[in-house]
Amino acid sequence: MSIIITALAFLFALPGNGADSKAAIQKLLYSYQDALDSSNVKAVSILYTTDAELLPQGDKTATGTKQISDSYSQLFNAIQLTIKFGIEDIEVHGDFAFARTHSQGTILVHASGKILPEDNRELFIFRQENGRWKIYKYMFNMAK
Repeated sequence: MSIIITALAFLFALPGNGADSKAAIQKLLYSYQDALDSSNVKAVSILYTTDAELLPQGDKTATGTKQISDSYSQLFNAIQLTIKFGIEDIEVHGDFAFARTHSQGTILVHASGKILPEDNRELFIFRQENGRWKIYKYMFNMAK
């Protein structure tokens, strides 16, 4: 029994667990939200790990810094997002974590000037890179 207790104590003492990591991930999510709202490719890209994957609905997977930057550049050339994230859950497990979020707001389509509603569900997987939490895998889809 004491071996199990020791193993559990060790698991929960691993770096990355706890309130500090959750707070850092919340801050990262809100930085991502702000970077999207300002259509800032560089600010978005630095929030991802160097080997990250972006899995957007209806589009091909972007892997790595260059493809992810290119994907956001194309996106921001086509639309302007104005969104707010709601964080539903954050779980931390060592150097990895995940979050379920939803976002709501509007999309301004540059070509037509139309403003459309935005309502997505998101799943983020985070990994520590050089001691900082970053987006490792990101997938989203429309909630409706």
